[in-house]
Amino acid sequence: MTVTAEDLTRQATEFLASHDPASTDRLEFLRARFDAGLAWIHFPAGLGGQNAPRALQSVVDDVFTDAGAPDNNPRRIGIGLGMAAPTILAFGTPEQRERFLRPLWTGEEVWCQLFSEPGAGSDLAALGTRAVRDGDDWVVTGQKVWTSGAHESQWAILVTRTDPDVPKHQGMTYFLCDMTAPGVEVRPLRQITGEAEFNEVFLTDVRIPDTQRLGAVGEGWKVAQTTLMNERVAIGGYVLPREGGLIGIVAKTWRERPELRTPALRDRLVQHWVEAETLRLAGTRLRQQLTAGAPGPEGSAMKVAFSELNQALTGLEVELLGEEGLAYDDWSFRRPAIVDFTGREAGYRYLRAKGNSIEGGTSEVLRNIIAERVLGLPSEPRVDKDVAWKDLPR
Repeated sequence: MTVTAEDLTRQATEFLASHDPASTDRLEFLRARFDAGLAWIHFPAGLGGQNAPRALQSVVDDVFTDAGAPDNNPRRIGIGLGMAAPTILAFGTPEQRERFLRPLWTGEEVWCQLFSEPGAGSDLAALGTRAVRDGDDWVVTGQKVWTSGAHESQWAILVTRTDPDVPKHQGMTYFLCDMTAPGVEVRPLRQITGEAEFNEVFLTDVRIPDTQRLGAVGEGWKVAQTTLMNERVAIGGYVLPREGGLIGIVAKTWRERPELRTPALRDRLVQHWVEAETLRLAGTRLRQQLTAGAPGPEGSAMKVAFSELNQALTGLEVELLGEEGLAYDDWSFRRPAIVDFTGREAGYRYLRAKGNSIEGGTSEVLRNIIAERVLGLPSEPRVDKDVAWKDLPR
């Protein structure tokens, strides 16, 4: 039976009648919402959803928001929601889905992503972190880098090298890694902003049970593609209201500070306003397309556009503010749980936006994906496709 918007509104209303947000413990409320199938409604029944169309998620969310119900702090658990969950749903065993999805959605367990390495960033398939089978376990040794939120995480999605004797894309295996396991060490990476939201993670003889392997041995690249496609949609496809995000901040300054205006800055602001609105509408269309299936390479285009617009807007804001734009409020070292673009001043936004074209896939690599998988242009020559990983120059 097809679930309708009216069905979901009724279910959410009845749920709130029996779970008063004002008097119910926050965690118990979120757990009960998950069990009622009112978490991510497009997920299967029993896993927080009811196989409903993804497009109806806002119907449920609006009912809970209007009632003042607690949310699961999605910004804090964005990697879990946007990357780990859809990958576990697609490749996980029934036991893995049941074990991990509920505490992931409620925020009881925070996730990070152990993909990039010092020698394998843009070329992820070149990664060298080794996983060796030892009975019912795998012993993992290696280093990961640029890991957002590792210092806050209990679990990680991890890609490793399990067979060095085959070409690089064929010898990878994907795991769910306990970040509290012996041998896991997290070190901060201080950024140009003064913060350390990123980390490097060292894995030394970390034992991971085979029950925490996601997908078949040697199919890590296939599993990782699901994660990466969802990551790019999560970064670039977030739908904001008109003048939401950075364009709203710059436009507000323009309206409130007429003494800062010049004709040249006006032309740039109008151009970026149009670009922001175009990107917002494209993001809405992309989200609608997701209701028909899994994300595809189109998310790469959204991520490139998002990165370039953010950098252009933060640069415009600094120029608009003149000397004020050069000020910086606080260089104190801190390890934040989330990135706060709106809670800091223009200087912070300008510096932090520089990372947008690197994180989640560099703009250069994403343009290759767009060219080859969206536009159908010839692939770049890849001389290492059929060479065993162990024989690749490093």
